[in-house]
Order: sequence, then C-alpha cells, then structure tokens
Amino acid sequence: MRSQRSISVRILYLMLVLAACCLLPETTAAQGKTPFTVSSTCVNDTSFFQINTPAGIDSVKWYFGDPASGSKDSAVNIRGAFHIYTATGTYNDTLIAWRQGVPDTTIQPITIVTPVIFDLGPQDITLCQGSTMTLSAPVIPGATYLWQDGSTGSSILVDTSATYKVKINGCPNPDSVNIFYTPIPKIDLGKDLVLCTGENITLDATAQNCTYLWNTGNTEPTQPVTASGTYHVDVFPKGCAMMSAQVTITFTGAPYPFSLGPDTLLCPGESITIAPKIPEATKWEWSTGATTPSVTINQTTNLWALVEINHTCSVVDTIFINYNRLKKLNLGNDTTICKGNFLVLTADFGNGVYRWQDGSDQATYYVTKPGFYYVHAKIGRCESFDSISVAFDDTLRVNLGPDTLLCKNEVYQLRATGAGGGIFKWQDSTSTPLYTVTRPGIYAMVAYNSCGKSVDSVTVGYHDCICQLFFPTAFTPNGDGRNDFFRPIYRCPIYDYTISIYNRWGERIFYTTDPQVGWNGKINGKTADVATYVWIVDYKETDTRLPVHKTGTITLLN
Repeated sequence: MRSQRSISVRILYLMLVLAACCLLPETTAAQGKTPFTVSSTCVNDTSFFQINTPAGIDSVKWYFGDPASGSKDSAVNIRGAFHIYTATGTYNDTLIAWRQGVPDTTIQPITIVTPVIFDLGPQDITLCQGSTMTLSAPVIPGATYLWQDGSTGSSILVDTSATYKVKINGCPNPDSVNIFYTPIPKIDLGKDLVLCTGENITLDATAQNCTYLWNTGNTEPTQPVTASGTYHVDVFPKGCAMMSAQVTITFTGAPYPFSLGPDTLLCPGESITIAPKIPEATKWEWSTGATTPSVTINQTTNLWALVEINHTCSVVDTIFINYNRLKKLNLGNDTTICKGNFLVLTADFGNGVYRWQDGSDQATYYVTKPGFYYVHAKIGRCESFDSISVAFDDTLRVNLGPDTLLCKNEVYQLRATGAGGGIFKWQDSTSTPLYTVTRPGIYAMVAYNSCGKSVDSVTVGYHDCICQLFFPTAFTPNGDGRNDFFRPIYRCPIYDYTISIYNRWGERIFYTTDPQVGWNGKINGKTADVATYVWIVDYKETDTRLPVHKTGTITLLN
C-alpha cells in the first residue's frame, strides 16, 4: 500500500508540473513575474508581443487565447511574438517563461477593438512661434487615449514641433499631423535717411518662411530705392500675423562720389583697415557700430558705411570682406602603395593657381610611380604648399567582404577589392569583375600581379527571412473605409523604419518613421492627383539587425 500511495503522489506531482508547463490561455492562474507589452489592439492588425525583461529566460511559450486561429494560437520566440486577431473581444494572453527549468506563467488580458479611423487634420501645419493649437480625437465614452508624447486625454495641446498621432483603446489611428513653427521675424528697414542725389540703396525685409508685398507692388524680400518717398512693406510669415514696416528716403543735394573700395579677400589670420579719405565728412556710421573715420575688420562681413557730407546729405557704400578658403595644404603622410595601383593627391580649394613638381597645374595629381611629390597652391594673395614621398612595394590584399546571410531567392554579387590591375580568378576559374551568387556556399578569389598572390574567401548562407514588408500597388483614399491609407503589411518587429513618397517631379510629399502611420492620399490637405508615386523604405529586422532597403511605386486611384 505504501508503494501504491508513493506512486500516486508522484503521478499527482507530475500532473501538476504538466499543468504548469502546458497551461492553456483559458486557464486561470496567478500573475507571473514576466510582464509583456502589446503594440496594437486593432482587429485584423498585427499585434506584436514583447517581453519587458527577457534576460535570464531560457525558453518561452506564448498562448494568444484565440483557439479559432488554430496553430497560430501559440509561439515560442523569446525576442517577441505576433498574432492577428480577426474578431473583437477580450482575450487572455498567456506567457510561460522558463528560467533554469522553472516555469513562470503570466496572464494579461487584451481587448481587441475595431480601430477608430478619423482625419486628425492637415498633414502639415505651420504655427507662429509661441502659439498653440488643440488637436482632438473623437470623444468615445470609456475609451482610453495615448498620444505620441504619452498624454492620455482625448485632445492634446500643440506647443512644439513634432509628428502628432494618437491611439484609441490601444489601436493607432493611421493619420498623423506634422507641426512646424515659424520664428517671429524682426522686420527693420532702418531709420529715415536723407541721401545725396544719385545714391542707390536697397531695403531688405528678408525673414524666414515669409511672403512680401511692398507699396510699390514688388513681392520680393528686397526693394531697390532710387527715388524719394516712403517705402512700406507688409510681411506675411506663414502661420503668423502680418507684420509691417516703413521708412522714408529723401534725396537732396549734389551727387558726391563715394566708395569703400573693392570687395576684399583676406588670408587666414589677416585683418584689414578701411579708412576712406573724405574731407567733407561731418558724420560717420559703420555697420559695426563704429562712428570713427576708419574701422579694422578681422572676420567675414558685409561692411557698409553711411557718411554725412557737409551736414547736408549722406552717401553709402557696401563691400564684402571674405576670408580665403585656402588652408594649410596636407597631402598626407609619406606612404607606400602596391605596384599596379595609383594614388590621388588633391590640393583642391576651388579656383586658384596650382603648380606640381613636374609643372602640371591641375588641382589633383595621379601618382603612378614612386617618387617625391610637391605642390604649391595660390588663391589671391594666399599661398600654401606641401610634399609627400610615395614608394611602391609588392603588397596585394584581396578582400571579398564579410560572410553574408541572405534571404532565400535573393541574388547577391561579390566584388573583390584590393585585386589591383592584376590577373584574378574565382573558385570556378571564371574571371568576371562581378560574381553572382544564387545559392549558399564558400566563394573564393585568387589574384596575381607584380605584388604577388593574394587569396580571400567568403561564406554565403541563405535562410527564411521572418521579417518582410509588403506594400500594395494601388490604393483608393476616397473615405469609404476600405484601402484608404497606404502603409506596409508586416508580421514581425522592425525598427529604424523610414518611408518617403515622391511625386513625378521628385518632390517628397509624405514622410514618416512610424510603420503604422499611412499616407492618406493628400498633399497639403488636398487630395493628390490620380497618378503613380515612388516610395523608398529603409528598416532593420529585430532578429537579424540587418538593414533592408526597398523601393517601389504606388498608384493613387479614385
């Protein structure tokens, strides 16, 4: 009897262990120590499940509480799992995590809802610096809200530049709004002036993100002035209230020739003193704020001077003082290269005079043999020079790149670097510059030249890519609730995602870094033309961390 009782106890113990290890989602259990998060609670959308702290976990078993999905109702990926719920309702999602053979069961209910899709507003909105606005989602009794900044109200106060988007009941709305701010411009046309006859002056109202209307009918940011009068400009900053400025310019007296001299180009470290000789000058005013007859300049600037002549009228002139872009030349350290290769030496600082050791006058020089190379460069008054010694030896190193893991059916091309101009062969004795790989294996190249022989190999493998993005080729943003947004379909976690959409003129009309935010077919709030648009996508797969680049086209239909 004791033996039978011992066996019964052991069987009961095994049953308890099996129950803990194979717990179904519908089973009620205490909350475990392995919380997880879910990316989406939208019906017919991909819900990604991520363990908050996966460290120390040996293996896992996910149950999504959706028996109708059959074999897709469970998963075993520690890095995360995904599931698509095809019906609304509350599901008990269960995670069993083993640490050193000990199971821990965590149950978290998830309520799957029908997404609330609505127009959040124009795609791009520009506001004036310091102003605010409110973006509102539909008010749904009992609903939860989550904006991109973590706020949880049904509306959000917009006060910073950002992309604004919201989740309702954990389900993201595919629409978003990009908010931009225009700095409040400072429009200053200067003080009223009395100029000598024949003077020319240009009024400047230039500011960021503005349009202009002068009382002369001119719509440019600047207004040339050659006649007496009051000049008024209305400035319209995008997103801000209109601003105005005016100034009165009067021409009188006799013409008086005045010049600060030509524009000046200085060498680094130099300065220049501007001191025009005007015996009739009764008052000086410089753009630097100086009121003396001369100024010394040691930086790049547009320098102007307003000089009063005999207390009657003023003359004005402007010059541009720039610093030469010629810096100290540097051809690099003395070096050794392999025979058959060449070295490019550059002294290119733009338009100038260059002279190499052999008399050539180009900004760049191709070294094809050993020797001592020297260059002298001169731009304006500025000069610089440098030299380098180049030797040749018999080193040759072929490099096919790192081992590579590809997706099945992907075509990959190998190109050898370091083969120089010598003879080379691949492992199958072919000698093409590019070798096309279509199946796994070890690929090698041997190269010969005057440097000798060099060999390199690379291993190429193939695997089933879990994570791939698929895009539709057309969509109909007509507001009927079907196919209204263009966005990717994917079944795995990704990161570093970006998408840009361009029209046929190469203008970017849509951009986002959120794969769940789709294009609604509008440009600046207006429905885009029926046409084909180009998209470019980049992302990384969480499991492999490999970068993926995709391009394609999307046709917008009525």
